[in-house]
Amino acid sequence: MAKKKPRLEVTSESPTGLNKRFLDTQTGKELTRGQLADAIERGEYPGYHVMVDLENRRIPRSNPDRSKANNLD
Repeated sequence: MAKKKPRLEVTSESPTGLNKRFLDTQTGKELTRGQLADAIERGEYPGYHVMVDLENRRIPRSNPDRSKANNLD
């Protein structure tokens, strides 16, 4: 069975590993972390949610499931 390509891929991260830019693999659109967080909060990306870290940054996250292979890296 072919592995389903994830909807979002990380295209840029900071030196500390913070994901900064993302590619929507269905539309080809590149989004910043803030743009993606806004879109997730509008319900445009089912299967994803936004968490707020200790520095009040909104962090896009994939909803948890049993697979470690589909996490945003």
